[in-house]
Amino acid sequence: MNLFINKLGTNPEQFFIWILVVVFSICCHEYAHAQVALWQGDPTAADKGHLTLNPLKQMGVFSLIMLAFIGIAWGAVPVNPNRMRHKYSRALVAFAGPLTNLILFILFCIGITLSLHFNFKDSAKMLFQIGAILNIVLFMFNMVPVPPLDGWGVLTGLYPKISLHNSEFAKGAVLCIMLLVFISFSYIFAAGNFLTINMVRAMLTITGLQQ
Repeated sequence: MNLFINKLGTNPEQFFIWILVVVFSICCHEYAHAQVALWQGDPTAADKGHLTLNPLKQMGVFSLIMLAFIGIAWGAVPVNPNRMRHKYSRALVAFAGPLTNLILFILFCIGITLSLHFNFKDSAKMLFQIGAILNIVLFMFNMVPVPPLDGWGVLTGLYPKISLHNSEFAKGAVLCIMLLVFISFSYIFAAGNFLTINMVRAMLTITGLQQ
């Protein structure tokens, strides 16, 4: 089986850069949920120590182990919509994570643009490229409006009546998401790569920087 951890022997630089970028991106994503929840009046995540970029807190040991072995990880923060200030608070909290990934995508694309112009080291170029592609993929994936993804939280936060779904629907949605990820993995990242290339091209054109 071609596990991600095999890259530790074949391409250790890519292995560690991927680990670093995934951990950083997920922790930023989860931190944003916790911080916006606090701003919206819900201190649940803050009280449980989630106002941090510590991967052990935001992701957990099992998620980190899965990241090392298969290259995929996740995170989660506890929130309580009943403690939030207004009817749109849940949508704001849910959107905070994907928005953070979108911002990181733009920042990493800026890094790619600068690395092309100033001819940075290959390792820096790889870091920026992986960071950009990963974060736009995280944004797109998390905005899919099915439970338990953030897109569902945004949708039900704006239209609460939609949340009247049964547990069987939720379980089926989770199963479909897992199957979609494994079946469409290469296509999702191809889309992320396409968006990254075109964003960098746009930045090069706007700034007048040349490779």
